[in-house]
Amino acid sequence: MEYQAKELFAKHGVATTLGTVVETAEAAKAAAEAIGGVTVIKAQVKAGGRGKAGGVKLAKTADEAFEHASNILGMEIKGLTVNRVLVTPATPPQEEYYFSFLLDRANRQYLCIASVEGGVEIEEVAKTNPDAVKQIAVDPGAGVDEAKAREIATEAKFPEPVFEQAVEMIQALYKTFVEEDATLVEVNPLARLEGDKLEALDGKVSLDDNASEVRHPHHEEFVIREEADPLEAKAKDLGLNYVKLDGQVGIIGNGAGLVMSTLDVVAYAGENHGGVKPANFLDIGGGANAQVMANGLDVILNDPQVKSVFVNVFGGITACDEVANGIKGALEILGDAATKPLVVRLDGNNVEKGREILAELAHPLVTVVGTMDGAADKAAELANA
Repeated sequence: MEYQAKELFAKHGVATTLGTVVETAEAAKAAAEAIGGVTVIKAQVKAGGRGKAGGVKLAKTADEAFEHASNILGMEIKGLTVNRVLVTPATPPQEEYYFSFLLDRANRQYLCIASVEGGVEIEEVAKTNPDAVKQIAVDPGAGVDEAKAREIATEAKFPEPVFEQAVEMIQALYKTFVEEDATLVEVNPLARLEGDKLEALDGKVSLDDNASEVRHPHHEEFVIREEADPLEAKAKDLGLNYVKLDGQVGIIGNGAGLVMSTLDVVAYAGENHGGVKPANFLDIGGGANAQVMANGLDVILNDPQVKSVFVNVFGGITACDEVANGIKGALEILGDAATKPLVVRLDGNNVEKGREILAELAHPLVTVVGTMDGAADKAAELANA
């Protein structure tokens, strides 16, 4: 969230104002009184367009801060409920800029995107005047030293009065990006305030979960458990690679590429069966033993939207007979909790043994289909039924 991004900015020397995070209108009023003068009340949710949604308001008095916080707390922005607001001093920008570092996966490098004609309308600027949005490649090996920061500031055409500050801020933002193992560090708007002071008025940071557990245990502090999707939180606790989607066919596969392909074929098959869609992404990886399979099924079957489950496994390092025994063991572990039909497609290493195990099991909920397309169609049919 914005206030958390600003905490990381401040930690690495980025000029910003932290403000006070509160969860009640009364606390917002107290914070505004402590700050004094005009304040800004800002909804804290992980979504853009908060201002346009009515989630950012100026308060000239503490009573106005109370009123705005009362209206903002509890409102929904892009489906997310606002449970806290950030109260900061009002710092009207003279000019608004846009700046970010992100991972450029396609080119295996980092990318800096900057615009002095940006700010909150950066998407519109990118459409109407794309030349104003500069994209500057960054070699991860070389990084961003002062010389590279000057190159970026020059390319982006930061004005002379704030140029030197921009050079310093670019280096600090890159430090945030690299040292926190982020995949995105974004400032929008990066503001030129009165007196030619450059400050990050807002912030967005996406952190790489793969680095968090070992390299950055403090990142756990940024997780707000009560706001996480309960199924995603449960899957994370179980060590599963799970993302909830808005569909009716639960998906389990081994390998991210296979699971992505499975989402596609289910969505395609669903067009012929009432428009049903995939309900999740769940990659159990190579260790598809009984407990892992049980954990995956437990998460998926607890999604009330799920009407059927498609288990799509290509046996490689983990053979199909191990997967079949995993499904058998999972159903034994789950017992009566398993109530929704499972469509299973096995292929690859030891596929015949795997199919024999499931045939002998003869579980009333399990249907084995030989092809991926056929299994997707059957899963969609069962979900629609």
